[in-house]
Amino acid sequence: MPLPEECWAAFAARDRRYDGRFVVGVLTTGIYCKPSCPARRPLPQNAVLHATPADARAAGLRPCLRCKPEECARDHTAVAEAVALIAASTRPMALAELAGAVGYAPHHFGRVFKRATGVTPASYARALRADAASRALDGGAGVAEAVYAAGYSGPSRFYSTVADRLGMTPSAWRRGGAGVTIRWTVAATSLGPLLIAATTKGLCRVAFDEDGAALAARFPNADLAEGGDALDRLAAHVVGEVDAPGRGSRLPIDVRGTAFQEAVWAALRRIPAGETRSYAQIAVDAGAPRATRAVGSACGANPVAIVVPCHRVTRAGGEPGGYAYGADRKRALLDRERAG
Repeated sequence: MPLPEECWAAFAARDRRYDGRFVVGVLTTGIYCKPSCPARRPLPQNAVLHATPADARAAGLRPCLRCKPEECARDHTAVAEAVALIAASTRPMALAELAGAVGYAPHHFGRVFKRATGVTPASYARALRADAASRALDGGAGVAEAVYAAGYSGPSRFYSTVADRLGMTPSAWRRGGAGVTIRWTVAATSLGPLLIAATTKGLCRVAFDEDGAALAARFPNADLAEGGDALDRLAAHVVGEVDAPGRGSRLPIDVRGTAFQEAVWAALRRIPAGETRSYAQIAVDAGAPRATRAVGSACGANPVAIVVPCHRVTRAGGEPGGYAYGADRKRALLDRERAG
């Protein structure tokens, strides 16, 4: 269960993302509700938090007939079971098969799964297979071996579903970017020098206090070239984000991470400029409510600072928390966004 202050904030906001993570008992009526219940909120002294519906029932409370918290708990259990089935399967599972295995109608379960994870079961399965292929390639496996080990029916299927996600062919990725051209520059900003690098697909590295040597260490076999008209235009937008944020979500990126990292990075890009989210909130948005610490690691692994705004993630109490490029820069970015 999240921290109490986070639970009460979610309950006050009727935040559906917290449904299934805790329930609220109402002492005056003897019922318990899920966070998004549309009913009028009780006075604070008449409400109590419970981690699970079972805990609330043990305290003598009964489920609310309006928001039906028992159904929500069942949904979360079904999604967890489905995730385990997808991970264990050596072949793609049709929605009807997956829904039947957890006792739901296919169309309804498709909505339940997407609401809980942010993606469809098919998209989740594809991400897992891509991640498995990625790990196999990183471990030195040949492309064909990695393809079949990850559960693809063949190389053509792998290339059609994964190559765009990786931003370069698997063999090039395995060889440290061999055959891929990356153009780069170091731009002056009000917060210090900023390395900006991009492939033809989008930005692949944005980092304070790095240079061409650091980029070469990250992509040792890529064809690195300084400048270029297309990069200059892209770099101008990135530099603009440092002083006048708000357009970063529209800039193209070419990055690769695990399925979870990419879900976190996508959630970060949805945070409006001037707002922040806690690590726990991002974990919910990424479809893994208990992975708060892993969110911190994913933020630290973010390859494109500013554009994927990991600086907008703070601790539950509002404290800025860590930042790869220093606490002062994080505070400055947040102050500018709030002032804008």
